[in-house]
Amino acid sequence: MKSKILCILSLIIILIGTLAFAQPARRLDPCGAGPTRSARIDWPQFRFNLCHTGFNPYEFVLSPATVGNLGVRWQYTTGDRVYSSPTVANGVVYVGSNDNNVYALNASTGALRWQYTAGAATPSSPAVAKGVVYAGSYDNNVYALNASTGALLWRYTTFGAVFSSPAVANGVVYVGSYDANVYALNASTGALLWQYTTGGGIASSPAVAHGVVYVGSYDDNVYALNASTGALLWQYATGHGVYSSPAVANGVVYVGSYDNNVYALNAGTGALLWRYMTGSQVLSSPAVANGVVYVGSDDHNVYALSANTGALLWQYTTGYVSSPVVANGVVYVGGYDGNAYALNASTGALLWQHTTGGAVESSPVVANGVVYIGSDDGNVYAFSL
Repeated sequence: MKSKILCILSLIIILIGTLAFAQPARRLDPCGAGPTRSARIDWPQFRFNLCHTGFNPYEFVLSPATVGNLGVRWQYTTGDRVYSSPTVANGVVYVGSNDNNVYALNASTGALRWQYTAGAATPSSPAVAKGVVYAGSYDNNVYALNASTGALLWRYTTFGAVFSSPAVANGVVYVGSYDANVYALNASTGALLWQYTTGGGIASSPAVAHGVVYVGSYDDNVYALNASTGALLWQYATGHGVYSSPAVANGVVYVGSYDNNVYALNAGTGALLWRYMTGSQVLSSPAVANGVVYVGSDDHNVYALSANTGALLWQYTTGYVSSPVVANGVVYVGGYDGNAYALNASTGALLWQHTTGGAVESSPVVANGVVYIGSDDGNVYAFSL
């Protein structure tokens, strides 16, 4: 009897030790922790989170079984094409338009809350943090606006157009500019903390994970920079410019290049793990979910690749594609053929599509059972069941 008790106690100790060692492993993924199934989840920045995975793991309304019933909930007409990817925070949709405005729309009805007019087109996707909206413009500025009123809080002027979508982490705004610089700005004041100069313009939007900023440049490189100081940690040369925004998941950086390839790089060292060649330029930013990388190519295909090996799992042909996103087993993507698509994440089968009046270059957003997307027809669309 005594030996049985000792045996049971030993098993309990081993189990506790195993759980103790397992806890830090979960914390290694800065974008892996999140709220419960019943919580309301927003999409507050480009590609959903700081890692730019383009994956919302907390969407439970839309699924492969229900997404075919999507219909237009509302649409809001701006004065020009909507290339910007919307963001959603606290019941408000924020989006930029090439009519020079940043818009705040009621997420349920599409009613205008406010608009702010910049000096040029605002294709940058807004980021929302602590009651402030951050967005870039072709007038060379990064803007910080009051999320409730649209009032200007500050702006920072670079020496090139700001197409890059800001990322906000730990009170710092990270953003790229066509002047070849990556900027780190104080989120409260707009004061410059550091800047790093690459050899080409930056349209890529920075991803931030474990104190590192990852970004692509037209000088054909992917850069890893210290988030606190801007010091170069590593750079990886692709065969052509990097327009795509990196995604970081499980210690790997995934990114596309103008050289037709999708790359998987070690996040700590920049070492090449694998690459997959598509039929054309990869401007699309990858989405990463459940061991699969989803990415679009100028050859009009959406590709699903094994995140571990780069092996092709499936591909679906559209009319050129925007950057895909994933939620609850469904891949959402826009096409230059004017359609928004929903595909089965496991098989690539078409589940739903909606035709707009122009090319859909905007990357979709999926939050709380609603799909939001912009179109070159000048409209922001909201689709729901």
